[in-house]
This record gives sequence, structure tokens and C-alpha cells, in this order.
Amino acid sequence: MSGSYEQILFALADGVARITLNRPERLNSLTDVMRGEISRALDEARASAGLRGVVITGAGRGFCAGQDLADRKPLPEGQRRDLSEGLRTGYRPLMERLRSMPAPVVCVVNGVAAGAGMSFALACDVVFAAESAKFVQAFSKIGLVPDMGGSWFLPRLVGEGRAMGMALFGETLTARQAADCGLIWRCVPDADLQQTLDEVSATLAGAPTLALAATKQALRASGGNTLMQQFDLEAELQRAMGYTDDYLEGMRAFAEKRPPRFTGR
Repeated sequence: MSGSYEQILFALADGVARITLNRPERLNSLTDVMRGEISRALDEARASAGLRGVVITGAGRGFCAGQDLADRKPLPEGQRRDLSEGLRTGYRPLMERLRSMPAPVVCVVNGVAAGAGMSFALACDVVFAAESAKFVQAFSKIGLVPDMGGSWFLPRLVGEGRAMGMALFGETLTARQAADCGLIWRCVPDADLQQTLDEVSATLAGAPTLALAATKQALRASGGNTLMQQFDLEAELQRAMGYTDDYLEGMRAFAEKRPPRFTGR
């Protein structure tokens, strides 16, 4: 273990950081403390030498039930809360850290992902989910709009029509439905979830780190580029990758018909 945390678990081994949301009695719902600790863990991971990837999951039977409403101090009767403040000062810095991580960020959803918890999962680069996991945009149920980037991720992942249905009606999706509509990458049997966590960590630990970071950069830029602009970006990134040790190792391994031993350099 690394650092001192109250509401998450954080470990760093073989270049892979594991962050586990650790309020199982509250389905890992988000508090000010937890958001701050996740941000600090991401900073610690990014500052570590040779970071190869980040894996995020939840403890217990839920991944994250969204904002913990009990974490907000009650207001005097008749007063209204400015909800934008928490988004700007709490959620936005977390989102910026998450999305700017150069190494791949993989989310393994072990149970319900609701509201901001669902947005949190979708902000990661790749999402695996246990078959029993559920996804729900719960905001409309309490008179709110999707936040923590949810209104940005949804239409890009599943198209405007499905995004509207999810957001307006707040219906629960099974992990299988989420995978089938492209909301997440893969649904796995519950019994295989721990094995999936370990396999993902091992894959990231042995991956060509610079190439994965460049791949993230290319895919993220594609939405705002023309085809020819994207072609030029690919050429720039490919030029840089051609000078890496991992590319030379990959070519040697291919010629020698053996698995590559990437070093992340």
C-alpha cells in the first residue's frame, strides 16, 4: 500500500496503480473526502516512475452509487443549494486528472454504477463489468441533469437516441445490455471478475506504454479533426513510436516468433 487513505485503497506494483473505492456500506457513494483521495491517488500514480496503467474498481457489492447526498450539510428551511459549486471545485478537478492520465485507465465495475458513479466509470478509457453489474443515469429521478461529464460521454458512446433514453427515463441497464449497445467494452461472469482484474493489471504491466499513450491521444483528438488532420497526427505519433525501444523489441519478437518483452521505453 502507498500513502494514507480513509475512503479508498491504493496500491502500486509493477507499474500499475490500483484504486479501489472503499465505502462498501454506502455502495462507494462519493464524498468530498473520497473525491479528494481519488485525485491524490491519481497524482501519486502519475508521479511514479514507469507508470504502465491505472485500474479502478469498487469494494463490496457496488462500484459507485453516485454522490452521497448525506455528505452534504443540511440547509436552513427555505434555502436552496448551488449545486454548481461542488461540480466546479470537486468533480471537475477529478475529471481533469482522470482524463489527462497518459497511461491507460481501466475501470472494472463490480456492481451498481449510478449517477455520477456511472459517469465516473465512463470517463475511464476502457470499462469491464461483472455480469450482475447495473448502470443507471439516475439524475432525472431526483430532478437533475447528468453531470460529471455524463451528458458528454453518453451520446459519444451510444449515440444521441440511446443517450436521450437513458438520461430522460433513467432506466437501469444490465452489464450485458451496456456491452451490447457499446456503452462499455466487455461484460464478464461474476466469478471471473477478480481474474479479469489481475489479467488487466498484468497486461498493462507488460504493454508498450508509450504506444498506448499515443493511441489514447490519437483517439481523443479524432472527434475534433478532419480526416487529413487526423492523418497528420497519426504520422507525427508514428514517427515518435518508431524511435522507441518497444517498437524495436516488437519487431524483433515478431521476427523471432516469440512474445515481446516491452519495457515501456
